[in-house]
Amino acid sequence: MNNTNNKVAFMTLGCKVNTYDSEAMMELFESAGYTIVDFSEVADVYVINTCTVTHLGDQKSRKMMRKAKRINPEAIICAVGCYVQVAPAEVEKIAEVDLMIGTKNRGDILSYITAHRNDVSQRDFVSNIMDEKVFEPLMISEVKGKTRAFIKIQEGCNQFCTYCIVPFARGPVRSRNQQQIIDEVNRVVAMGYQEVILSGIHIASYGVDQEDTGKTDLIDLIETLDKIEELKRIRLGSMEPKFITPQRLKRLAALNSFCPHFHLSLQSGSDTVLKRMGRRYTTAEYMEIVNQIREVFPLAAITTDIMVGFPGETVAEFAETLDFARAVGFYQIHVFKYSRRSGTKAAHFPDQIDESLKNSRSHELSELSRELEAAFLKKNDDSVVEVLFEATHDDAGYSGHTKNYLPVILKTEEEISGRIIPVRVSYISRYADKLVGESI
Repeated sequence: MNNTNNKVAFMTLGCKVNTYDSEAMMELFESAGYTIVDFSEVADVYVINTCTVTHLGDQKSRKMMRKAKRINPEAIICAVGCYVQVAPAEVEKIAEVDLMIGTKNRGDILSYITAHRNDVSQRDFVSNIMDEKVFEPLMISEVKGKTRAFIKIQEGCNQFCTYCIVPFARGPVRSRNQQQIIDEVNRVVAMGYQEVILSGIHIASYGVDQEDTGKTDLIDLIETLDKIEELKRIRLGSMEPKFITPQRLKRLAALNSFCPHFHLSLQSGSDTVLKRMGRRYTTAEYMEIVNQIREVFPLAAITTDIMVGFPGETVAEFAETLDFARAVGFYQIHVFKYSRRSGTKAAHFPDQIDESLKNSRSHELSELSRELEAAFLKKNDDSVVEVLFEATHDDAGYSGHTKNYLPVILKTEEEISGRIIPVRVSYISRYADKLVGESI
């Protein structure tokens, strides 16, 4: 079929990995002659790349499916991704959905659309993800960001924490071929990008599925990428804390491009809650890891995720989380409320927490996060840092980030987007979430 005049619109919900997957699918459509249009416009095909981490993700996914059909009742509505993978029977009941694809074989989306056009009963293309052993080669040749490029290095998770639906949505760990990663990084560097962010569902597990063919772990990969001459920065996505060891930190410290920004998922600052969650560390072990990081990288930014309202979380356990967060001195905390996910162990736990209590705890922890963020920014007051500038700021300045991901504003008439520039930074209270730079 000639797709020259066809239009496709995407709605991507959820994480950065979903964004990467959507951009890869967009390239497939563009190669087939489709024009990418905004989701609010009339299109021939709508692709909703869904999220199911929380029940709100499910709700928004359904809302977008129905919205697309209202915009163009004649369009093919493709529901793709995590929500579809874990709840295909539920999605199948949504009348507006024409095509269902989970988190497997998304590279075949165009052939599935053709099959559906030839026979509208061809609707369900969801297949079992739990026995998948090979990384699906959804690759990007053109990055749509401005100054940093996300590079997907692995898929899946083997952890099965009691609250988490992700292993059921994404399947087991599958690592991307190292040469494919190197080739993609070389491509984005040739396009002028100076920073890459290595992303995935569980990046610390990179290589664990390749032991039979010569194991390459995440640090090996970073060391290889560091040799790419024009690549100035390598940043890591979220990691499991226990991946960090003194030996690995020593290897990272020897690399010019490594960004000392560690997003170490905590989830709770209470050992009893961590145990119920099925997390594989204690708060003492976590703190030891934090101290090891700061011995090697004194001004490392340590960010985290913390869940509030896990089943049975008591007042005392929540207080332990607040105290532990203060003791660590996080730069930022991503606060989110526990969401009961069918199919997880925690869905059957007693003492499910009332939504109003989750809200109040979320608010209290978010307030603490803002305090800690300001305190960390103040530590960098009157220091000279290198900043990769990304965009024009609202008040006629430029915004960018340091290696340890501190946001900086610099007022200048010079065009500096995409450049790395040394500046002296100051903490100014009216810019509570940013540092203000001064040219040197």
